[in-house]
Amino acid sequence: MTPSEIVDHLTAQFGTKIESAFPNDKHPRIHLNAENWREVAEFLIRDPQIKLDWMANLTGVDYVADGKMAVVYDLWSYDHKHTFAVKVYCTRENPSVPSVQDLWPIANWHEREAFDLLGIEFPGHPDLRRILCADDWEGFPLRKDYVFPRSYHGIPGSVELDWEQKPDYPR
Repeated sequence: MTPSEIVDHLTAQFGTKIESAFPNDKHPRIHLNAENWREVAEFLIRDPQIKLDWMANLTGVDYVADGKMAVVYDLWSYDHKHTFAVKVYCTRENPSVPSVQDLWPIANWHEREAFDLLGIEFPGHPDLRRILCADDWEGFPLRKDYVFPRSYHGIPGSVELDWEQKPDYPR
């Protein structure tokens, strides 16, 4: 199916649950609110005409100015050789998107990464915990308002160099 055909098929099934659609974009996709994601995800993988059975990527995005966060899912169909994306929005104050790790197993680690670095919760995930940062790390490093700590357990977070006193140091 072409991206336009996928959008038409999804619109016929879900109507106004699809917030917006971009079938002719360089990154063909639909936009959804988090409360509609699980139902649409199950359809995307199980519908024989679409059958997006492989998740190529999942990433989180912080829209701090809009008070929103998003999770972007890039999906592929092995049977039909088509690709499509879904961008799922949630609030920034309480970022939460239903887990899909039972549908696309690779989402297990991707959801943990989005949780670890952006603080997005994934209800239904069997083991949602940090994957890159230490267990006692404070905050979420990929949030746009994150302030990097000056130190962590006595280890400096950054080193301030006086370039005038280090003339042999590569600039």
